[in-house]
Amino acid sequence: MDVIETYEPTNILKTVADDVWIVDGPVIKFGYMGLKLPFPTRMTIVKLADGGLWVHSPTALTSSLKEQIDTLGQIRYLIAPNRIHYWWIEDWVGAYPGAETYAAPGVREQARDNDRFTDYKSELTEGDRYPWSGDLDMLVVVGGYMSEAVFFHKASRTLLLTDLIENFEREKIASPFFKFVSKFSGGCDPNGKMPIDLRLTFFMHRRQMANAVRTMISWQPQRILIAHGRWYPENAVSELKRAFSWLPGITP
Repeated sequence: MDVIETYEPTNILKTVADDVWIVDGPVIKFGYMGLKLPFPTRMTIVKLADGGLWVHSPTALTSSLKEQIDTLGQIRYLIAPNRIHYWWIEDWVGAYPGAETYAAPGVREQARDNDRFTDYKSELTEGDRYPWSGDLDMLVVVGGYMSEAVFFHKASRTLLLTDLIENFEREKIASPFFKFVSKFSGGCDPNGKMPIDLRLTFFMHRRQMANAVRTMISWQPQRILIAHGRWYPENAVSELKRAFSWLPGITP
């Protein structure tokens, strides 16, 4: 048995709502609190009102996955939402050279350090207009270690987060040590939240982050999609208030 189970089946489209799909990708190893820990991965695809496809945090691109995606329409936009979620953009650009690429603050620098794709069309900036702005609202949550671009698909009322909430299911973790680490970090289902090490990096920005969470709540999302662990198909506002109750002024 692997250290952590993936969300089978992987590398296939799974419908979440009208014009919204997720793809559960492979497990990756990521440096976390001085350790190399396994993380399941997840991406989101949105079909925009004009028929183009918008891809958030792309996972590994397999030939069979590409065939499935190509039946949906043309990929126009590839999004790297924070400095951790950019690794496979290079592969997608190779497969879809006509797609435009956008990155959250800090992605270019991190990618350059790791000899990955850095030729992004633009850095995501809150308040700017983008080709998808009619379909998706966006805000940028600024932190010390990283900043994350958050999106809200208005038609389906779907909130897209990446690492601001992690929600690992203990029954999917075979290693007792990794079970302990996931619980200690605070990112364990059913009470998933931002891991404690990331929370510390947002300490100096916690009031700005609280304002960002209040904006997310004001959008009145129905569901929350996240990159790592079980996502939230309902009660999104309550989950936001619970997960971010460590911030000033946010109460469950």
